[in-house]
Amino acid sequence: MTSYAIQTSALVKTYGIGSKATRAVDGLNLNVPEGSIYGLLGRNSAGKTTTIRMAMGLAHPTSGDIKVFGLNPARDPERIAVLRQVGFVPEDKAFLGYTPRKLFEFNRSFYVATWSDALARKLITRLELPLDKSYATLSLGNKTKASLINAIAQRSRLLILDEPTTGLDPVVLDELLRILVEDCTADGHTVFLSSHQLNEIEQIADYIGIMDRGKILLEGPLDDIRSRFLRATVTGENLPTTSPSILSTRRERHATQYILQQSPQAFLAELQSQGATIADSTPLSLNEIFLELCRKDERREESTVDFGARR
Repeated sequence: MTSYAIQTSALVKTYGIGSKATRAVDGLNLNVPEGSIYGLLGRNSAGKTTTIRMAMGLAHPTSGDIKVFGLNPARDPERIAVLRQVGFVPEDKAFLGYTPRKLFEFNRSFYVATWSDALARKLITRLELPLDKSYATLSLGNKTKASLINAIAQRSRLLILDEPTTGLDPVVLDELLRILVEDCTADGHTVFLSSHQLNEIEQIADYIGIMDRGKILLEGPLDDIRSRFLRATVTGENLPTTSPSILSTRRERHATQYILQQSPQAFLAELQSQGATIADSTPLSLNEIFLELCRKDERREESTVDFGARR
């Protein structure tokens, strides 16, 4: 039976009241298996950071449930128990008044039972972080490095990273991804990353959730998600334009291009049995899957807009 580091059910977070209320998270059902590297992907304002804030107990749900290791982070003393098990890098990497060295010393005093000096030293060397520069003089990339090292060295059961690659150059980014795989998932630890940088997440994640407009559009093991989507170019007469397998269709001069989901090979086999020719078929990258799903969600949203009666 799968156990979950984070699990939500019909989670809603609304800001504002009345006609000006905005649903930042809208009926979210999220399942983050323990021991996984889970990438929560979405555009800006998709609701990723709000979800993370609720997981940390920094925001309370309007309705629905969120659990971290089976605990409710919105309720004391469960919130304290959650914080003891979570390393957190927020979207805002500020730690005013500290040098990195002072930051690590301060955090170490709260996580004596799990903090690893050896891991901290290793990360400082690998990420090339200056220890004694004041926050005001650090580059954005070094602020990000300091926040990451501070969280990773805690050796927490769950590591939550909100936009963790801000300001990192390609060399440091590659090193960070190696660290997350090699050092952070050891002993069954879980890494939960929120990002709109799909190429980076695709390199290391084994579970993916795609989020848009406060909802999960798709969730599951990355390999399973990849296997469910296909681009196919088909020629033939009376080709279908609607089907549970069809995500989008584009008519070309002599063929039809399909983006397929849900058993694409079975759909193509059925077309062939009816006389169609499959000219080409290729898997979709994670980035292409993300774009197709978000475009579909946009089209659905546009079709429900009510401009009111004409006068």
